[in-house]
Amino acid sequence: MKRTGAWIAVRALEALGIKFTFGIPGVHNTELYDELNSSELITPILVTHEGGAAFMADGVSRTSDHTGTLVIVPAAGATHAASGIGEAFLDGIPMLVICGGIRTDLDKRYQLHEMDQHAFLGALTKASFRVATHADIVPTLFKAWEIANSNEPGPVFVEIPVNLQMFPGEVDEIPQRPVISRPQKAAMENIRRAAEMLLAAKKPALFIGWGARDAHAQTCAIAEFLQAPVATTLQGLSVFSAAHPLHTGFSFGASAVPAARNAFADCDCMLAVGTRFAEIATGSFGVTVPPNLIHVDINPAVFNANYPAAVALEGDSAAVLSLLLKQLQELGTARPANLDLQQRIQRDKRAYNDEWLRHDSNGKVNPAVFFNALRAAVPDDAIAVVDDGNHTYLTAELFPVRQPKALIVPTDFNCMGYAVPAAIGAKLANPDREVFAIVGDGAFTMTCMEIVSATRLGLGLVFYVFHDGELSQIAQAQEIPFNRKPCTALGAIDFSGVAIATGAEYILVASNADVAHAIARARETAAGGRAVIVDLIMDYSKRTAFTQGAVKTNFKRLPLAQRLRMVTRAVKRKITG
Repeated sequence: MKRTGAWIAVRALEALGIKFTFGIPGVHNTELYDELNSSELITPILVTHEGGAAFMADGVSRTSDHTGTLVIVPAAGATHAASGIGEAFLDGIPMLVICGGIRTDLDKRYQLHEMDQHAFLGALTKASFRVATHADIVPTLFKAWEIANSNEPGPVFVEIPVNLQMFPGEVDEIPQRPVISRPQKAAMENIRRAAEMLLAAKKPALFIGWGARDAHAQTCAIAEFLQAPVATTLQGLSVFSAAHPLHTGFSFGASAVPAARNAFADCDCMLAVGTRFAEIATGSFGVTVPPNLIHVDINPAVFNANYPAAVALEGDSAAVLSLLLKQLQELGTARPANLDLQQRIQRDKRAYNDEWLRHDSNGKVNPAVFFNALRAAVPDDAIAVVDDGNHTYLTAELFPVRQPKALIVPTDFNCMGYAVPAAIGAKLANPDREVFAIVGDGAFTMTCMEIVSATRLGLGLVFYVFHDGELSQIAQAQEIPFNRKPCTALGAIDFSGVAIATGAEYILVASNADVAHAIARARETAAGGRAVIVDLIMDYSKRTAFTQGAVKTNFKRLPLAQRLRMVTRAVKRKITG
């Protein structure tokens, strides 16, 4: 039969189980949007900026089994979306990027939006395709979806020229969606060796990343069998429950909270799962990894990249850990509950929280007061969407995440502006779960107008804005070596105006006394389908363990001459002002 390329593409997306597309119509994709408008299975979402579209798609993929999908215009649409595509690429998030393309049936150059999009997006995607014929549309989209979701997931780019969208061509029946295989390539002798190492260790420990998100049962069982403390990466915060008595917190080195630092201090064998040991996860590579490192990952390229592995186990984390657990059970006996370890972890956690509560916030909101009240108010399955900035590490250290996939955060690409649109995507994909965003004022200004989309869609979301008037994570990093904070002051911003412009409710929280009531009011309003901006006048005068540790680690790594130069400069500026 003959159908337009737009009809074919939308039917293929329906067969792939796509529920939402995100983007803006333009001259090179209006045919696709016309067909999407007729679909009974897919809802196209209009955004204010394609960068927001990519973050929304990311939020869908991170919090559900659906693949976040963009439908964008070429050139400017692709460049605008690039930050969100890059975040998905480095964070291992599946995404389909469907883009219109210039006409290929004309012998004219310098068409509108004409550029080599594949050269531009090649470094930000797992694969890139340009469809040449109507017959190629379905197999290309199916292949793109399969690549996006296979092995280490990531974004895949597909360009469909506008002439194919407009004109009819031959098409076969739409096939069934392909099945994604999760390979387990680790040799059994290596799995056995890993089990023997863990059983022989006096103080084994687990370090868990986003790649272990579907292996929650296995990681819990192994940690309990070994009575081993568990730390997570930033992205892995929702991979292992903070309510578990063996959970210690984010990271485990000089930049970690005391519970993790102390529990991992004498670790003699580490099981690392689904982590690259990247810069943020290791506090600027300030961790001590024992020689007996067992590293599990689906991507073999991560092995030995930063820390040598005694045993590298390639494969899907759930499959590998299931085999490893079986070996542990066959070769050894489960250790009795290590009450001393568990009680020390809990004491360290309480002491750290109490330390924050004792801090004088000078009439502003103390971060610990806010996070304690928020944790007490929201259900464990609520989804926290966190942006990039100082608030990221405050969340990591002060907000216990108790269920899998209940927190998402940009990490390795480290995009500011993520939380507002990603929260919209997460809510669309999880309409029955409470979703809220935690975002710094600087990051909020980047994408706050996307709340227009939330209002139009009737999504009840709460945006907790940490308002201090600075790009505080960088300002704090500047203050120690420079004794000044150049170009990080945001100036006066009235977020009540943003609420008026976007149709959101506005709540100002000026002090600790207002926190609990504001959270209750915001949640009640959001439950009625209205977006809420909670403007928290936040005290950032106390630094997180992450910030202090990362600054010290980076400073110690500098050559002696440069350390002396930086100290001399800081002291001189302190004296002279």
